Amino acid sequence: MLSTAIDLLSKGTNFERLLYGLWVTIKLSLISAIFSIIFGILFGLFMVIKNPITKIISQIYLQAIRIMPPLVLLFIAYFGVTRIYGVHISAEASAITIFTIWGTAEMGDLVRGSIESIPKSQIESAIALALDKKQIYLYVIIPQIIRRLIPLSVNLITRMIKTTSLVVLIGIVEVLKVGQQIIDTNRFQYPSGAIWIYGVIFLLYFLSCWPLSILAKFLEKRWSKI
Repeated sequence: MLSTAIDLLSKGTNFERLLYGLWVTIKLSLISAIFSIIFGILFGLFMVIKNPITKIISQIYLQAIRIMPPLVLLFIAYFGVTRIYGVHISAEASAITIFTIWGTAEMGDLVRGSIESIPKSQIESAIALALDKKQIYLYVIIPQIIRRLIPLSVNLITRMIKTTSLVVLIGIVEVLKVGQQIIDTNRFQYPSGAIWIYGVIFLLYFLSCWPLSILAKFLEKRWSKI
């Protein structure tokens, strides 16, 4: 049975195609994660503003993103916008846009939680030392939230890598789509090929996400002692 898997993967450029599909998945995830972290930090700062209007706006955005499945958002961006406004958006651009919107909401809530977890006594002590608001953020708040956010950001990237498997449904040829193509092409010659191809895809996802999970746990454990 193992020889079947080796034969299937070594046939033509099957394995190279799977690796390229994995690269597409990681590329979409990393681009979306970078934008999500940048906009998420800004959104998190927006969420902690003590103003009822900003709180309502931020909660509506956060809850709407959490309630709506990412797949529905992908379909709206890729199919809906094109049909309603006649504007063509590529599948990759649609995916990056939607995952950035989703990641911004998740990252923003992490930033909010990190800021609110800082003891009020530290803020009060900084005020007592005559530090202004800018200095409090620069010397008290930001150094602490960075230590909290880096492990959480790594976890967010891991989740994004796994969630990008949805882009196969809007035509992006990523690792899952490549696997399906290989299975369909060799269906008669390798009847049991599907289990091996999906097994390899599982292994590729595992090798991509597991080191990030280990890194996040290591950083969280190390910085929790600081």
